[in-house]
Amino acid sequence: INAEYMGHHQRSQHMFRNQYDTDVTTWSPQGRIHQVDYALEAVKQGSTALGVRSKTHAIIVVLKRVGNELGTHQRKIFTIDEHLGVAVSGLIADARFLSKFMRTECINHRFVYDSSIPVNRLANMVADKAQVRTQFSSKRPFGVGLIMAGFDNTGPHIFEVSPSGTFYEYEAIAMGARSQLARTYLGKNFAAFPDCSLNELIRHALIALRECVMHGGGSPGHDEVQQTNLNIKNCSVGVASADGFVFYDGPEMAQFIASLEDVVEPRGAAEPTPAAAPMETTA
Repeated sequence: INAEYMGHHQRSQHMFRNQYDTDVTTWSPQGRIHQVDYALEAVKQGSTALGVRSKTHAIIVVLKRVGNELGTHQRKIFTIDEHLGVAVSGLIADARFLSKFMRTECINHRFVYDSSIPVNRLANMVADKAQVRTQFSSKRPFGVGLIMAGFDNTGPHIFEVSPSGTFYEYEAIAMGARSQLARTYLGKNFAAFPDCSLNELIRHALIALRECVMHGGGSPGHDEVQQTNLNIKNCSVGVASADGFVFYDGPEMAQFIASLEDVVEPRGAAEPTPAAAPMETTA
């Protein structure tokens, strides 16, 4: 009996990092909720997504992963409404669920007020929904981070929503694997973004994204294909402006990729590669 108990105890210790991470309502002595930390880690292991804005446009750019050479790349930009779209990093299944929720809220707002929902109000709603998932032991946090790009009566906006239920507005932001490389580039150049044209803004975003690919942001997990440069298959762009939200993918990306040919590759500060390989459902 003692041997069986010890064996069960050892398996339990191996299964859980500590005794405070078995559900999302237990605080550790250090004031942490480990289940939320694990959800944030799922976002960090996802492929890179970033957003930047100027005075006239808000754009999102993503790096897409592919399971194997015979598969297609996972879609990582979702159109939510005529004026708004989101880029995701983390669990795509959770992203689809939240996208459906956001579309429903946009429809409801348009039905009641006969106008598009303000971007900050929708970001607040999504953050509230994510926060509720941290209050009950029967639920788990969403394992996906969102970058929202939209245009409303107050102009273009970029919001980040995290699994913890917090949201912030940014001039430029990046998330996902090796996103520190992109943030380094964005931090050095963001002062020029407000006055950039659309093509210049997309070019800056793609240069930042390429930094992550060239230095490991596209590094594969199990059964994933190594990506070493940007091409029309592995990246997408979403643009929000006064004319609405437009999504560019596939052959439409050729003109933007071509604009990078004469760019000297800047180097950012490297970020340590996560020890754990990304889950198969992470993108």
